[in-house]
Amino acid sequence: MAKNNEKDVKAAENSAKAEKKDKSKKTKKTNKVAQYFRDLKAELKKVVWPTKAQVINNTGVVLATMIILGLFIGGLDAIFSGALKFLMSLGG
Repeated sequence: MAKNNEKDVKAAENSAKAEKKDKSKKTKKTNKVAQYFRDLKAELKKVVWPTKAQVINNTGVVLATMIILGLFIGGLDAIFSGALKFLMSLGG
């Protein structure tokens, strides 16, 4: 009978340990999610947002660059198209 009591005690201890593990897993998962949002908030506080003047200036630079590159590519297209038409007219 002593062996049965020892087994029962061990089984109860194992059961208690398993319950603690289950609870700790849930709290660890909850803590990880909460920690993620705390870290996210801290990182967003570090962000240096541009001023309105900087945004307008950067937008102007991007638009000017797009226009210049568009004209350059359009010019190359016109040159190559003219060269191709010239070469095609020689052949036939």
